[in-house]
Amino acid sequence: MSNARKVVIALGGNALQEPGSPATAEAQLEVVKKTCDYLAEISCRGYEIAIAHGNGPQVGRILLASETAREVTPAMPFDVCGAMSQGYIGYHIQQGLKYALNKRNKNIPVVSLVTQVVVEKNDPAFQNPTKPIGPFYSEEEAKQLMAEKGYVMKEDAGRGWRRVVASPMPRKIVELDSVIRLWDTTIVITVGGGGVPVIEHLDGTFEGVAAVIDKDLAAERLAEDVGADILLILTEVEKVAINFNKPDQKNLDHMTLLEAAQYVDEGQFAPGSMLPKVEAAIRFVRANPSKRAIITSLYKAVEALEGKAGTHVTFN
Repeated sequence: MSNARKVVIALGGNALQEPGSPATAEAQLEVVKKTCDYLAEISCRGYEIAIAHGNGPQVGRILLASETAREVTPAMPFDVCGAMSQGYIGYHIQQGLKYALNKRNKNIPVVSLVTQVVVEKNDPAFQNPTKPIGPFYSEEEAKQLMAEKGYVMKEDAGRGWRRVVASPMPRKIVELDSVIRLWDTTIVITVGGGGVPVIEHLDGTFEGVAAVIDKDLAAERLAEDVGADILLILTEVEKVAINFNKPDQKNLDHMTLLEAAQYVDEGQFAPGSMLPKVEAAIRFVRANPSKRAIITSLYKAVEALEGKAGTHVTFN
């Protein structure tokens, strides 16, 4: 390994699609190209990077297209839709990042890895699916899907019924050895959308399950496993805040492990938004007391790595 610092970067949804922009592949590619300028700059400053990313809107659209066309062609299972989203988002990042690196005269391969992540069959999340995916249905359609396919369907805020799936904890990255082998020569895009969730059977085979793994927690698992120095979680805001959107909102430059855990206990962070990011940071620092996690915006990523922006989470 070289002496360059190793960074696992978790890209938030705003790095892949701008709010209000058309939900087309062409519009997404334009956003990704801008994102990749920042990623290329990090690489060119001597950091070794791997990239994780979300897939919420994209996998939802793939599932919607599949369900809508089910009278013409069989609908794809949810784990297959997740793998498809990894492929097309990774393809866009490969294009954008390679171009941004070439502009800087840096010739380094970029590759996307369709990644499976093992979850436990008895994870409590499977007993209480909460993550809504796919289109809205009428109550009658929802009951039919529950009867025919065994889906768990829940009414969603008066807007109709939607399928919900579990969000289990990531336990093991199946393709980790490949990521490690590629690390010294290649920028790897991996655990896209949190990885395709799979159950590992006693005979060593894997079976995809209908679930969504949080991408920040999957990035944390990756950062631990590759021995990263920094877990860099990129989101829409420059810093984590307590009392968010209140008159006494306070943006944080730094959190110790103890402070971060205390804020979580106080309910300072919204589930499905800042909470999983802070939880991922806590997990990484707790497992690696000499290392740090940083939560910041894409646009402040370079400065954050230099200690000039973002919220830094450390052991003390």
